[in-house]
Amino acid sequence: MASSGIGMAIVDLEGRWVEVNPALERMLGHVASGLVGRSVFASVHPDDVADSRAAARGLAEGTLPVVDVQRRYLQRDGDIVWMHINAAVMRDEAGSPRYFIAQLRDVTSQRAAEAALQAAATMLESRVAERSAELEKLGRQQDLFAYGVSHDLRAPLRAIDSFAALLAGQHAHQLDDSGRDYLARIRGAATRMGGLLDALLELSRASRTELRPGPVDVSLVAEWVGAELQDADPKRAADIVVAPGLVARGDERHIKLLLTQLLKNAWKFSRDRDRVRIDVDGEVVGDHLVVTVRDQGIGFDMRYADRMFEPFQRLHGPEEAGGNGLGLAIAQCIAERHGGRIRAESTPGVGSTFHVELPRAADSEEAP
Repeated sequence: MASSGIGMAIVDLEGRWVEVNPALERMLGHVASGLVGRSVFASVHPDDVADSRAAARGLAEGTLPVVDVQRRYLQRDGDIVWMHINAAVMRDEAGSPRYFIAQLRDVTSQRAAEAALQAAATMLESRVAERSAELEKLGRQQDLFAYGVSHDLRAPLRAIDSFAALLAGQHAHQLDDSGRDYLARIRGAATRMGGLLDALLELSRASRTELRPGPVDVSLVAEWVGAELQDADPKRAADIVVAPGLVARGDERHIKLLLTQLLKNAWKFSRDRDRVRIDVDGEVVGDHLVVTVRDQGIGFDMRYADRMFEPFQRLHGPEEAGGNGLGLAIAQCIAERHGGRIRAESTPGVGSTFHVELPRAADSEEAP
C-alpha cells in the first residue's frame, strides 16, 4: 500500500478509515492521522452518500460481490475530486465480513476531458443538424429555382419559336434568302435553348432526386435506350450490341438516364459513319459491375479528358455534333451518387470507350 501510486484503504464495517496509503492522502489532501478513525462518508460528496452506504451494505450482506463505480469525494479544502472505486469485503474462515478493502483512482481530469468531449460532440451534432437543415433548404431552393427558371424561360421561348414558325409558314415569300436564313437560325437557337433547359432539369433531378435502389437489369435498360435512339432516327443504319446478364444494384430511372446520355453521345458522334456501331458489355470487379460503352465515332483528344465531365465543357463544336456540355456531367453525377465513377478512353478518328462503375447486385438478387 505504501509504495502504490493508486489510492488504497482499509475500512471497518462501520465505515471508518482504518488505514490509508500516501497516494490516497494526496488525493484527499489529508494526512493519515486526519482520516483514520473518521467516517468514510464524511469525505463523500453529500449527493453520493446514500449510494455509497447502499454499496457498503451490499458488500457486507453479500448481495454485491464487488463495487466498481465512480463517486465524488471532497478534498480537505472542499474541492470535488472524482474517484474510481474498486472495493470488496474481506471475510474470515467462517464467511463473516471483517473489513472492506478499496482501491481509488483520481479520474477528475478524465471526467473533465470526457465532459468537454461530450460538450464538443453535442455542439458538433447541433452544428451538423443546422448545416443539414440549411443544405436541405438550399436544395429545395435550387429545385424551385431550376423549375422556375425552366418554366419562366420556356414561355418566351415558345413565343419566339411560334412567331418564327408563323413567319416561316405565312410570310416566307416576302423574305429574301438572307431573311429566311436568319429565321432558320432563330428557330434553331430556340430549339437548342429548349434542349439546354431540359438538360438543366435532368442535371437537377440527377443530383437531387431520392434514389430507390434495387436490382437493375442493365442489359435490358441498355437495349431499351438503344431502341429509343433508333426509333428517333429510323433512317440511320445502326448495330447496337448489348451483352446479356448485366445486373447492377441502383435506381433504375437514374441508370436509364445515365445510359441514355452515354449511348446518345455515341450515336451523335458516329453521324459521319455509314453505320452506327455501339457495343455495351461489362464485368464484375470486386463489389462493382463495370459497364463498358464502346463506339466507333470521331473520338476526342485525351489531353482534354479531365474536363469532359464538368458542366458546359465541350470537346467538340456544333459542326461536329457537339451538344450543350451537360450530358456527361449528368452521367458522372449519377455514377457518383451510386458510389462509382466514369472514366473514358478515346482515339481521335477511331472511337471512344466509357467505363461506368456501378454497385453489383448481390448473388441472391435478380433483376425484375
